[in-house]
Amino acid sequence: MPSALLDACVLFPMYLRDTLLSTAEAGLYVPYWSQNILDEAMSNLILKGKVSVEQAQNLQQTLKAAFPEAMVTVLAELEAVMTNNPKDRHVLAAAVMAKASIIVTHNLTDFDANALTPWEIKAF
Repeated sequence: MPSALLDACVLFPMYLRDTLLSTAEAGLYVPYWSQNILDEAMSNLILKGKVSVEQAQNLQQTLKAAFPEAMVTVLAELEAVMTNNPKDRHVLAAAVMAKASIIVTHNLTDFDANALTPWEIKAF
């Protein structure tokens, strides 16, 4: 079954988050994320006024409970060797840790082919 690392930007819009997680729940792929990715998504939801702090905490707990296997821990040493955009090196490192074949993101320019190819990962 394919596995995909979900970037914070695709966990932000409710319709996209629900679609991605519903398809994962249906068994079409295995989703992954890191705590850093969840923190970024929740912070953006709060900053944009989409949810309260309490609602963001509840959402994060719900995501973790629904997909307990999704959480990956990123090694700082691995993140340091990533060559993609510095602000998204943690995302590529999380994908490598998860052994994901795909990164689902809106920020395609942050994941150039030269940075992804050594890890056999594609960004969509």
